[in-house]
Amino acid sequence: MGNPDTTASNAAAERRVIVGLSGGIACYKVAQVVSRLAQAGAQVTVAMTEAATRFVTPLTFQALSGRAVYCSPWDHIESQDPQHISLARAADLMLIAPCTMDMLARLVHGRTDDVVSLIASAVDWSRQPMLVAPSMNEVMWNQPASQRNVAQLRADGCEIIEPTEGWQACRTEGIGRLAEPDAILDAVMSKLAALTRP
Repeated sequence: MGNPDTTASNAAAERRVIVGLSGGIACYKVAQVVSRLAQAGAQVTVAMTEAATRFVTPLTFQALSGRAVYCSPWDHIESQDPQHISLARAADLMLIAPCTMDMLARLVHGRTDDVVSLIASAVDWSRQPMLVAPSMNEVMWNQPASQRNVAQLRADGCEIIEPTEGWQACRTEGIGRLAEPDAILDAVMSKLAALTRP
């Protein structure tokens, strides 16, 4: 069996991955995901909702990815126009983590009024893996609306990286914590490894 780090690097090398963050304290965990993807050779582009930037700064992700971070639908960091179409078309995979209750609803209902959902709307889920890692309070996770939205996203071809149980920022224990970075990376690497190289 090969070295896991070598296997990961082989799967991620030169792959173009978009990581979208929506607003939640779990944004801090995603810094490790971005860093390890970049170390494995992936070209990581980060997009953040305005709420996400209140938890971790875009500069953090720019430093970790080595690339500009998109924080507004109106950003035109590269020359392509419209920007969200060119980013989505070039991507091998998109990950949204943390994915809040609000972002789940946006994805299901086709709302595109923030940069993350806008890029996601332009990704072809039939050929480009879309992974979503929910993160929210236990009551919010168990709401019928959240469960309906998760079921719909699965039906639409999205892979859900299940939240875990444990201590939450609201000072309670329960399910809804963002999956740990290792679990998120395993899911991403598995999808990248399955993609056909051009």
